[in-house]
Amino acid sequence: MALILLTTAATYGAEVRLVPHGTATQLTVDGKPFIIIGGELGNSSASSEADIKRIFPKLKRMHLNTVLVPVYWDMLEPTEGRYDFSLVDTAIDEARKNDLKIVFLWFGTWKNSMSCYAPEWFKRDYRKYPRARTATGKPLEIASAFSENVYDADSRAFTRWLKHVAERDTDGTVLMIQIENEIGMLEDARDYSPAAQTAYEEGVPAALIDHLKKHKTSLHPQLAARWHANGMKTSGSWREVFGDDIYSDEYFMAWNYALYVERLAQCARAVIDRPLYVNAAMNSRGRKPGEYPSAGPLAHLKDIWHAAAPSVDMLSPDLYDKGFTDWVAQYHTSDNPLFIPEIRRFDGNAAQAFYVIGEHDAIGLSPFSIENGSDSPEAPSVKGYAKLREMMPLLAKHQGQGTMNGLYFDNDSTERVITRDDMKITAAHYFTLPWDPRATDGTPWPATGGVIIRLAPREYIIAGSGIVVKFENIGESTVKQTLGEDGFLNAGDDRKTAGHWSGSARIGLGTVDEVSVNPDGTLSRVRRYCGDETHQGRHVRIGVDDFQILHVTLYDYK
Repeated sequence: MALILLTTAATYGAEVRLVPHGTATQLTVDGKPFIIIGGELGNSSASSEADIKRIFPKLKRMHLNTVLVPVYWDMLEPTEGRYDFSLVDTAIDEARKNDLKIVFLWFGTWKNSMSCYAPEWFKRDYRKYPRARTATGKPLEIASAFSENVYDADSRAFTRWLKHVAERDTDGTVLMIQIENEIGMLEDARDYSPAAQTAYEEGVPAALIDHLKKHKTSLHPQLAARWHANGMKTSGSWREVFGDDIYSDEYFMAWNYALYVERLAQCARAVIDRPLYVNAAMNSRGRKPGEYPSAGPLAHLKDIWHAAAPSVDMLSPDLYDKGFTDWVAQYHTSDNPLFIPEIRRFDGNAAQAFYVIGEHDAIGLSPFSIENGSDSPEAPSVKGYAKLREMMPLLAKHQGQGTMNGLYFDNDSTERVITRDDMKITAAHYFTLPWDPRATDGTPWPATGGVIIRLAPREYIIAGSGIVVKFENIGESTVKQTLGEDGFLNAGDDRKTAGHWSGSARIGLGTVDEVSVNPDGTLSRVRRYCGDETHQGRHVRIGVDDFQILHVTLYDYK
């Protein structure tokens, strides 16, 4: 391996920006919107040039357009002051060969809370680079955010690496930079090292109070409630201002982690103009601060992170627990675009991507350990990602315009009602229909999803997998009917409406065409569906084993 000494950074080429598009924020490359259909490599999968060269062609076959690649401080600077960029160069070269973009992940001082990717020379010298400590004085395998020596070592390597990236990335292969990975304190809510104690005793900084006052109408409900409950004090200790418990300790720690990250973000801004984000391990399963990684960029701490780290563009969730739609809603706010850099890999990932792009104007979604997924053309994610890539012109056009909804269904959530254009649009899991035996034989219902895009009054795109959609006028009076497996009413089913028919117009399916989307966003018909595929005009549906794009026109009749 070639060891490289410090050199002067060169200029770089393509313009990568986050720009407003209606109510959305979009990632753009040289002015063109780019939605990330991504995958994050496993923790060790970018530590070998051979692995990178083996994996990247597979990701292309999976129809990804972006790979999230770890950069390991210990391998980048194995000897203090000497740098090895061979893995970084290989990743950039292989991405170009395979038509992929890169999001680099800086595994520096912290990775999943711990300092496991810091170089050995750093970890051994714990007097110069001190550790965080619990309340009992126990040292942790977590470098202290309150040590200037820790920051100096981390920032030197981080800055030198980014200068090298700026020299190599002349065409916009590198889209974004993640600073550290899943920052957070464990075992206790905050650091009790001597330097941390000194900072804690100084009380709540005036800069944070000023931010709270300026944004008091949009604060996260938990933070707002705690501040209000303690009299909205404008000075005092952390527990005096926010309450006498460990959540106030977490606020203190969040402020200081964010201050550390802000300094790194400013280093990045000085050498390479790329969007920056930080990612969070979730506060799930009823855990309290310290049981989960305390003080990371969590939703309930967003205001503290925004106040202390304004140079960071996004706070992003890593998702492994149930409640997918609830988690993503917490991270799509007016002051935070949604990007999901890490999520549990399973067959429903493409359905999740359809949902977050359509419902939350997401910048992208990236399942973890993506190299271990299937690249078979018949794999659900491969088929889904192919359709997502085809859909990009339409998705990019309609994000932030109020014309698009996302759908996501599983065993726990099987139906959604959307009101638009004086219509009731009822979307449901495909297995709510009677004719697939897997719906009732005890088979777990797969995660399914898609998007509904309004092109014009009475004209829609419906795309995705495992969904059924029915259109009704708001004034239309209907009774839910139970169908047999042949699609007809069951014997003895109540066919009477509640009262006399109101006389309001009903909505019919005019045409339903399976289509392909051309690169300019125009549509080409593949085939027409007017018979069994629409239950003779009763609904629009896409099976759980398919990913399709349907163009639907509607009409009114009495």
